[in-house]
Amino acid sequence: MPCRGFMATPKRNLGRQTPAIACRAASTQAPPPAVASEGGSSGEKIRVGINGFGRIGRLTLRAALKNPKIQVVAINDPFVDPKYMSYMLKYDTVHGRFGGDIDYDDSTLIVDGAPIKVFTSMDPTAIAWGDSGADYICESTGVFTETAKASAHFKGGAKKVVISAPSKDAPMFVMGVNHASYRPDLDVVSNASCTTNCLAPLAKVVHDAFGIREGLMTTVHATTATQKTVDGPSRKDWRGGRGAAFNIIPSSTGAAKAVGKVLPALNGKLTGMAFRVPTADVSVVDLTVNLDKPAQYEEIIAELRRAAEAELAGVLAVTDEDVVSSDFIGDSHSSIVDAKAGIQLSDTFVKLVSWYDNEWGYSNRVVDLIAHMASVDAKV
Repeated sequence: MPCRGFMATPKRNLGRQTPAIACRAASTQAPPPAVASEGGSSGEKIRVGINGFGRIGRLTLRAALKNPKIQVVAINDPFVDPKYMSYMLKYDTVHGRFGGDIDYDDSTLIVDGAPIKVFTSMDPTAIAWGDSGADYICESTGVFTETAKASAHFKGGAKKVVISAPSKDAPMFVMGVNHASYRPDLDVVSNASCTTNCLAPLAKVVHDAFGIREGLMTTVHATTATQKTVDGPSRKDWRGGRGAAFNIIPSSTGAAKAVGKVLPALNGKLTGMAFRVPTADVSVVDLTVNLDKPAQYEEIIAELRRAAEAELAGVLAVTDEDVVSSDFIGDSHSSIVDAKAGIQLSDTFVKLVSWYDNEWGYSNRVVDLIAHMASVDAKV
């Protein structure tokens, strides 16, 4: 029998309400036009499995539950049983209480009456995705980020795998930037990183309109689970081993270079670094570029507004208000340009600033990419 310890909380959203910011773009919860009407064939829901119930795994589940085209049918995590899963889904320090009903039994998480099969396998080849009908797998452990490793899911019956991290060899797709190049013969793909999802739409609009000769990016990035709560050993990254709550920590990032993989025209033109800062969520990109075509700052912002209201609606937004990082908790856009924060030295040298909820925004793009893939696959 289902256990009744985690039942109806007051009906709220699946996280905090999106802040009332004058973004001059589509609703913060609206999917981009490319995926707004997509789904499986014959009106069937897209059946999804999640491997890894960490930050991105849990928020991908929350995002999927808001998408009527998606049905999460299975979750695998060797460290979390259904009882603990129900607790982790219900309570979230950053995004607030889950707004629906949660039950569980020995092998099932039950969300708003819908059963989700729970597996606890360490070995991805042993996960019986096919038994639950899971076709598309969100690989969110952070471990199986290469094509060969992620392909282990196929042995259990999965059809496609989306890696929720950058990959050395899997094709990377960023919604609103290069998602249209997805092909049905691609079985393992990457949703890139949260920072690349913020940077790439911004860089694309600027490059298409004004040309980027070269650029440097810095992301001021919220703390993540890979960091240490207090000073500890970190052999590959000594600074990364310092206490996350007490320091601003310089770090490396491949996000800027990865833009060249999703936008070949910018390959070799961008690089960047990161500062890890002691905040729980929301990060910000500082993109400083030399332009090919002279432009005033207002012209650049106007072009970003146009794109945010057109082809990049739901992915890109622009705000004119005096915002700070916590104002973007729960914003599902990939990139929110801060019009007041950017500066310009000359008509070809400009700094642009764009915020992103590195958890919620990214998780929504994972769901959008799966929906897009299913739409393309259904046409074959």
